[in-house]
Amino acid sequence: MKQLFLNRCMDLICKYQSFSDYDKKKLNYGLEGIYLTITKLVILLILAIILNMLFEFVIVTILFNIIRYTGFGFHAEKSYQCLIFSIFNFIAIPYLLLHIHLPNFIVYVICAICITHYLLFAPADTKKRPLSNKRKRIIRKILTVTIGFIYTLTIVLLHQEYWTAIILSALIVQAIIVSPLTYTLFGQPYNNYKRLNTTK
Repeated sequence: MKQLFLNRCMDLICKYQSFSDYDKKKLNYGLEGIYLTITKLVILLILAIILNMLFEFVIVTILFNIIRYTGFGFHAEKSYQCLIFSIFNFIAIPYLLLHIHLPNFIVYVICAICITHYLLFAPADTKKRPLSNKRKRIIRKILTVTIGFIYTLTIVLLHQEYWTAIILSALIVQAIIVSPLTYTLFGQPYNNYKRLNTTK
């Protein structure tokens, strides 16, 4: 199915414009990314609908992407790893938190652990996107921790189990993807900026 999609798209695009072999490879890579993103999203949406948590899935995803924008984090290199990891993070974790009762003390401890992770490990870069600029890393760390505090404060002020589960899910997922342990489990290098000799 994927190859059929890529072939059809490439044939359609190349029909109206000529590309070099290098440009075709870049175009094919981009189309593959679009295909994988769409298919992964469709699977996640179907699971969310089946589990009657479509709204919760959407809100967790939005909250997560806000904090991920500054904190960066792990990217799976293989599509099946990305799918499994996404199901765990965006379906399993919110579903579990929505169906169990956590005492306030435990919730606040988890929030503190997440923010500590951001202080220690965010922003977490990747091989393809090493964060070589020290000033930008510091700014992103401050922003990520600030967003973490805002989410935590929202949990405290709302004081509702439903919204606590949703916001806490986003905090936990971001803590997971910036953790060096996650990189190690998937066999990926951590702190990739240290491998660069120059600062952009």
